Amino acid sequence: MTTMQRIEEVRDSRWFSNLTTFIIIGYASILGFKTLDQVETNYNLFLTFADYFVTVYFVFELAIKMVAEKKFLNFFKSGWNIFDFTIVVITLLPLESSSFAAIARLMRVFRILRLFTARPELKAIIDMLIKAIPSIIDIVILMFIIFYIYAIIGSFFFVDLPSGLWENFLISMLTLFRVLTFEDWTDVMYEAMEVYPWAWVYFISFVIIAAFVFFNLFVAVIIGEMQKLQEEDMKDEMHEDSLKLDLLLEEIKSLRTEVKELKEKDK
Repeated sequence: MTTMQRIEEVRDSRWFSNLTTFIIIGYASILGFKTLDQVETNYNLFLTFADYFVTVYFVFELAIKMVAEKKFLNFFKSGWNIFDFTIVVITLLPLESSSFAAIARLMRVFRILRLFTARPELKAIIDMLIKAIPSIIDIVILMFIIFYIYAIIGSFFFVDLPSGLWENFLISMLTLFRVLTFEDWTDVMYEAMEVYPWAWVYFISFVIIAAFVFFNLFVAVIIGEMQKLQEEDMKDEMHEDSLKLDLLLEEIKSLRTEVKELKEKDK
């Protein structure tokens, strides 16, 4: 096995992915502890060492991924590789001793986002969500139309309520968002029912349409994208199996011809 093959094997290995995941999670814990003044005072040397260790490891991991590519420019053809490269480069900028020290410390938080690229499963989920964005945008537009209609109706009928939750269109939109999140939405409904006994129809219909129907639409879109992803994976596996089968058939044919040639020679 050549050196390049060993590097590729390390890059694609499960243990390397798990090690990177463990280091990122550990670093995230360290960033959380650094927000405590007492912990940072007592363990300042350890936290500094851990920060340098993570920096060196990320550079080492990025170097392995770059070297493992047969062509260097192929590394930048992947959006995830560009994402990794950008985060590592930003965190390497010498900004700690400058006026941008606060920004430098903030940028280190983005190292945690590398957990997406360290876990292939997370990358698959993010890719699936990105593919689902067009359908999600359509659902959001439809949801906004429902909000708009109900906000106009609410501000028309409930504008005189003492709470002031319906005094104009924008506040009505915020009130409907409160109802959608089920944050004491029954109090809003009961206040309206004291003046308009039929108001329960307004609120119940909005909850059913906005909360349940649209939530199920979001779930349906995500499940649909997951099914498409699984179908693509199955097609790729079937294609690989068919290629292997073709190679096997070619080998069998070559063996048959060799056997025939040997028989003819024996005769």
